[in-house]
Amino acid sequence: MERQDLDSLEIYQLSLDIADEIWDIVIQWDHFAKNAIGYQIVKASDSIAANISEGYGRYFYKENRQFCFIARGSLYETRTFLKKPHRRNLVTLEKFDKLSSDLDILVKKLNAYIKYIESKMNTKRVV
Repeated sequence: MERQDLDSLEIYQLSLDIADEIWDIVIQWDHFAKNAIGYQIVKASDSIAANISEGYGRYFYKENRQFCFIARGSLYETRTFLKKPHRRNLVTLEKFDKLSSDLDILVKKLNAYIKYIESKMNTKRVV
């Protein structure tokens, strides 16, 4: 598999889309909700794409994999921070279900990407 441009990497695009959707929700909240939980969910969701891109930019399989692990941790953090505003009636059931489904898809694709990286780690070439 030839190295793709970061913008054509599906997991990167999905993570950007999820973060943008979360931003669009949080930006409508009042000051207290934004300060109490909005900042955290935006930061966690933004961190997914940021870590995917940082790992991608490192060019070495081991480093790329490590940043994908961090991105996966941020994904799970985003899931937790999505549950909180839903339970507090800040996120509708419809939005919660859609974002939860999107995160489920992303984690599967991210895990597949990590497995791909691991399959290449024994070679000396870059991703």
